[in-house]
Amino acid sequence: MVPPTGSSSTEDLVTEVLQTLSKTDPILSTEAFAQVPFESIKAALDRLASRSMVTYEQVEREEALLEPEAETIVSHGSHEARVFEVVRKAMGGLSIQQLEKEVGDKSITKLGSGKAFKEKWIKKDGSSIVALVSVDSINDVTREQLRTIQEKRTHEPKILAELKKRKLLKMQKIISFKISKGPKFALEMVKEETDLTAEMLASGSWKSATFKPYNFKALGAEQHAGALHPLNKVRSEFRQIFFEMGFTEMPTNQFVESGFWNFDALYVPQQHPARDLQDTFYISDPKTAGRPEDVEYMENVRQVHQNGKFGSIGYRYPWSEEESLRLVLRTHTTSVSAAMLYKLAAENVGGRVPPARYFSIDRVFRNETVDATHLCEFHQVEGVIADYGLTLGGLMEFMDIFFGKMGVTNLMYKPAYNPYTEPSMEIFSYHKGLNKLIEIGNSGMFRPEMLEPMGLPKDLKVFGFGLSLERPTMIKYGISNIRELLGHQVDLTAIQKNPAVRLDKN
Repeated sequence: MVPPTGSSSTEDLVTEVLQTLSKTDPILSTEAFAQVPFESIKAALDRLASRSMVTYEQVEREEALLEPEAETIVSHGSHEARVFEVVRKAMGGLSIQQLEKEVGDKSITKLGSGKAFKEKWIKKDGSSIVALVSVDSINDVTREQLRTIQEKRTHEPKILAELKKRKLLKMQKIISFKISKGPKFALEMVKEETDLTAEMLASGSWKSATFKPYNFKALGAEQHAGALHPLNKVRSEFRQIFFEMGFTEMPTNQFVESGFWNFDALYVPQQHPARDLQDTFYISDPKTAGRPEDVEYMENVRQVHQNGKFGSIGYRYPWSEEESLRLVLRTHTTSVSAAMLYKLAAENVGGRVPPARYFSIDRVFRNETVDATHLCEFHQVEGVIADYGLTLGGLMEFMDIFFGKMGVTNLMYKPAYNPYTEPSMEIFSYHKGLNKLIEIGNSGMFRPEMLEPMGLPKDLKVFGFGLSLERPTMIKYGISNIRELLGHQVDLTAIQKNPAVRLDKN
């Protein structure tokens, strides 16, 4: 049967369905209309079902399809049978090299020999392979199994599993329709009017006309509107929480930083692994930045690294100004926090610096190996609280409140090391999709070696915390692979269908 291509063909298909159903009830679409495209038969059945002329139900089943290698086996025999026939014809046996030459394919020889040895069709006799005397003929089971599958598209589950494991077949889902007569079944479809016209009223033909009923369950035309990415939704939630808690947003529109602000100002030693090429993206043109305007601050940073200052013994290594001026793609937005704290120190009036709360949400770049939970380009949520009398317990309480507003609870903390914070803590949350705890942030109290070179007073304490934007998003939206948020694996349909507002929020 030729697949329908136009409206007249659709009418023909509707008629053919009715004619076929009048002879046999019920019928299966894949048997009665094997050559008709799925969309065409579905459209015809929906048309008939809307008039109660037929009823139908969708039936799904799996069929086994042969791979090209399996089709070759059906035509020429299994690998083991081909090996056996070659060995049997050679009366004195064959060496491995001779067998490969006779068969003509190394992979067939290797696989076939193993199976033939297992079936005890052949054996090793010195350096030769010979056929067993007791075996006059063989039963090529694999070939027969594949022939059956080729004809019937199925077999015993155990056999299907074994052949699938050998990559000789694949399973394909087949969707068909079981079609039955409906309460208003007829061989001809009565024309249904869709509108009540003035002519029908004038002539009175409306009295005998059949009107098509309204389908109040029909979906409207799909609107190709824009959609907010889940990351943008969670980002908006984070910003709102920060604003509610009295934070000011920091400017983060500078992706390229000098090593001075990205590392040295944060008391990260120049030999730290984070500054290696395998962890950081360095800029090739231009390679370096200009010196900071505040020469005294740069000198303080040099001394606190090289010899120690402000009560610190330092790292005791020759600090390189050239290394500090190398340009990098920023590895964290903490470089922005350092610059903001430096500006805050300038507001020192009579030894008193005003308390401040800063935050930022923007991209950072790290030379990471991409996997289900890591990207080389991602978003960091950065926060800084500068005040007097701050304690580590206060930081933990703040993180519980902050994430609680996001609906992320049961946080766990683990001691950690950061060059610029002491004490430091990693923050974890349980991910149901991955069925494990995942790290969602890092935090700590900024070290005096970082703060005092800026001119900040000793009694001013600073909380610092860096949180991933992607991982809380994964937890809230049940995403197990971070590459589904950014990168080539992003499902645009999932983004478009994602609810504009999460109803699980408190």
